[in-house]
Amino acid sequence: MAVYSKHPVTEPPAAPARETTGHLMVRAYAVVTMFTVLAHTAVYNLLGAAGAGIVMVLLTLGILGIWVPAVARHRPTRFPWRRLPWAALGYVALALLSTLWSRWPGATLLTWTLMAVVTLNALFIATVLTWQEIVRALSTALKLVLGLSLVIELWVALVLRRPLLPNFAPVPEGKIDPHLYWVRGNLFDDGRIQGIVGNAHTMAMMCLFALLVFGVLFAAGARRRGVLIVWALLAAVLLVKAASATVYLSIAVVMVVLLAALLARASRTPGQRRAVYLIAGAVAVVGVTGALLLRDRLLALLGKGSDLTGRLEIWQAVWQRAIERPVLGNGFSSPWVPWDAAFDGWILNHGLTVFHAHNMWLDVFLQLGGVGVALMFIAWMALTWRAWFFAVDRPRWDLDAQRPYSPVALLPILLAAVLLFEGLAESAPIVLWGWMLLVLLSFKIKAVPLIGVGIGERTPVISHGPRTRRVP
Repeated sequence: MAVYSKHPVTEPPAAPARETTGHLMVRAYAVVTMFTVLAHTAVYNLLGAAGAGIVMVLLTLGILGIWVPAVARHRPTRFPWRRLPWAALGYVALALLSTLWSRWPGATLLTWTLMAVVTLNALFIATVLTWQEIVRALSTALKLVLGLSLVIELWVALVLRRPLLPNFAPVPEGKIDPHLYWVRGNLFDDGRIQGIVGNAHTMAMMCLFALLVFGVLFAAGARRRGVLIVWALLAAVLLVKAASATVYLSIAVVMVVLLAALLARASRTPGQRRAVYLIAGAVAVVGVTGALLLRDRLLALLGKGSDLTGRLEIWQAVWQRAIERPVLGNGFSSPWVPWDAAFDGWILNHGLTVFHAHNMWLDVFLQLGGVGVALMFIAWMALTWRAWFFAVDRPRWDLDAQRPYSPVALLPILLAAVLLFEGLAESAPIVLWGWMLLVLLSFKIKAVPLIGVGIGERTPVISHGPRTRRVP
């Protein structure tokens, strides 16, 4: 008969650790929060401005209801205040302070509230979820966007058989501008689809985000990889149907960044890594120069005019107003509130009031001047710098220098590259999902610089090595 020794050489067998029901609910809540931010325009088109605002307020109250008691219960675990993304939070503070000199104070307070809510949501997710959980939650939220987009496009094309207006409003008599529609029903023709987010470009961006997240999960050996491939194929099809020129160019940019990161990982000496940087820099210079010299042909190939689909006129109008107050700007408003007198009818596109500058740097300069541009630049460069070395440096916290790289570590730099390129033609990186990703990734990389390692990752490995159990 086997007798259990009083002096075992290993720890006694135990059941595998399981996630508590409470934490599973927190993860589900994070998915709902991410989906609401990623597809906020869908919530807006479904419930209107007041309804969308109520949804964000309720989600924020729920977050505070989860977060505050958790912090109170775990007071010995100190909140990483020093690891907060202070440049981004400084921008948030400056945006609120701009109410004092804003030309549109009502729009400033309204849009600042939205930014504060998104910021709080991002800090909450970065605090309560591990790196792996963040990627999985982002994957689930993007699957919801893709799946619901396919459903609504099929419903409009096959059942409704006419374009769909926001709030399911009846289509009026006569011809109206197609840009007013939520979904135009172009799934089976040559037109561009809008999906549940109601915008072709945003739909393409969600598809690109999904491809990056699914690719990282596939490389990390996620379960049910066949299903993941199906979702990736759906994202690719919807991306092609959305047909965004900016997203097509973003794919080229992200492929260059991915290749450079993989080559840097493969470098065995500092000299080899310097060679990678020189080659990557040369490719970037050649690419930018070629794009400038061949811009007319490139724009024609992508179906764009020489005026970048009216962007040059928008940039000129924004610049003329921005230079009137070049230091602190005219007041925060991201996005522009189209019913405010300062924006209503100021810049029109297809007869509709434009609600952003189609360039995040110019938009920031308009709103918060040179000071705001400086803070935004520091925030994005800090994220890019940390995300790059987060991706290419081998994980190490002791003498072991041969630990394998994690595919998940590539995701922040890929997302940062996409968003920075996106910011040249859109203002999305400073609004809603763009801002959420900036704050979320910045805080998480600073607080947990090693995937799966540390108290914040809830693993038995901390900064000085594995925990050991005393044997009596």
